[in-house]
Amino acid sequence: MFDQQAFIDRMTGLERRHEEVAALLGDPSIISRRSEFTKLSREHADLEPLLAAWRDYRKLLADLDQARQVLEAESDPEMRELARDEVKALEARKGPAEQDLKILLLPKDPNDGKNVIVEIRAGTGGDEAALFAGDLFRMYSRYAETRGWKLEPMSMSEGTAGGFKEIVVMVEGKDVYGHLKFESGVHRVQRVPATETQGRIHTSAATVAILPEAEEVDVKIEDKDLRIDVYRSSGAGGQHVNTTDSAVRITHVPTNIVVTCQDERSQHKNKDKALKILRSKLYEAEVTRQREAEARDRKAMVGSGDRSEKIRTYNYPQDRVTDHRIGLTKHNLPAVMNGELGPFIDALRAHEQASLLEAQAKA
Repeated sequence: MFDQQAFIDRMTGLERRHEEVAALLGDPSIISRRSEFTKLSREHADLEPLLAAWRDYRKLLADLDQARQVLEAESDPEMRELARDEVKALEARKGPAEQDLKILLLPKDPNDGKNVIVEIRAGTGGDEAALFAGDLFRMYSRYAETRGWKLEPMSMSEGTAGGFKEIVVMVEGKDVYGHLKFESGVHRVQRVPATETQGRIHTSAATVAILPEAEEVDVKIEDKDLRIDVYRSSGAGGQHVNTTDSAVRITHVPTNIVVTCQDERSQHKNKDKALKILRSKLYEAEVTRQREAEARDRKAMVGSGDRSEKIRTYNYPQDRVTDHRIGLTKHNLPAVMNGELGPFIDALRAHEQASLLEAQAKA
């Protein structure tokens, strides 16, 4: 149950803040400051569903109060029965409505609304691992299409038999990180490779990293901390790409993080993409450090982003996909590989919410 007065005070404050933000968004001086306008727009959008649920909850309470008054005042047996049924129906809706509000009031991950950089790398398994990395890329691409997200390749290295040794893409859209953040980790595949002549099942793996896009205000990179090398692209891309020094390798000296990009013909474009990836890597490293400190108090939380953790197995012979963190298994593996990730992502988000509610109740 809610502490009603504390809850009402909090919601009243949020309603007031919502009005303040709406007024600020109409201020020409705010509109001219892009980063501030974007931040306020996100805050306004985040408050909308919470306040809509609050309005519905207030109406539900008012309807319940009115139905109880009718029940107490009515003397006609038939009308009392109707009022009793209405009270019962409204009371049944009250608990779920309160639960929805509790979830909406949970502290939000500040990165949930951000775009992401997705890194997929072939792990153990040689050519088969590269093919699987390609399958994962197609899976995420099709999932992104269903949500209306935009994909932009940043860097890629193709496998000798197909697929990718490594592929890095930017995914842009609404709440991208909030949906994909649980995908970081080791993905394992069990199947008979096309090159296997005796029908034996092989196990291969690929790692996925989901990095929230970092803006310049999130991470400041000093020029003195960078070592930038240019060289000729070694991949496909035509004569011009392969005969000019358009590829860029950036080393962040303090952390020894290295980023390369060679897919654009322009050295300038490759440098911009590499810096974007580097900025996100540095931001993720700082966020990970903070979360590791918090994790001591919340060890049950899903979504640590630990890339060494085996999170999911795709078993082709048994037509089965299993997420090991929450023990969820789904069949119809071809549909999952075709982008139907919703059941897994929804379950992982629900698990995170339940863990946060439990931690909040114990606090």
